[in-house]
Amino acid sequence: MSDAQQPQQQQVQLRIDESKMTTTYANTIRTSTTGDEVVLDFGVNLPMPTPDNQPALLFSVNSRVVMNWRGAKRLAISLGQVIRQFEERNGEIQLNPPQQGGPRLAQ
Repeated sequence: MSDAQQPQQQQVQLRIDESKMTTTYANTIRTSTTGDEVVLDFGVNLPMPTPDNQPALLFSVNSRVVMNWRGAKRLAISLGQVIRQFEERNGEIQLNPPQQGGPRLAQ
């Protein structure tokens, strides 16, 4: 097919409306799925003692995002790309780094 015979691709302008956006911090995520959707619960693990003074974590859910599987795959690809770029500049991200600061249970 010559260039004259190929359909013209129309450019679409993307506008981003952040007027209703909220920002929250999450240090953990819980996922669940159905045949149609992926559910992502974002939240914060908070250390707290049990009544018998044993260490425990409370997962405080701040946000829930429900996506279809195509959206979830696009998210996975996008996250993979930004993580790869970050690690190329800064080195590998360790998933279980030595404990440094952050919330801890009182002794």
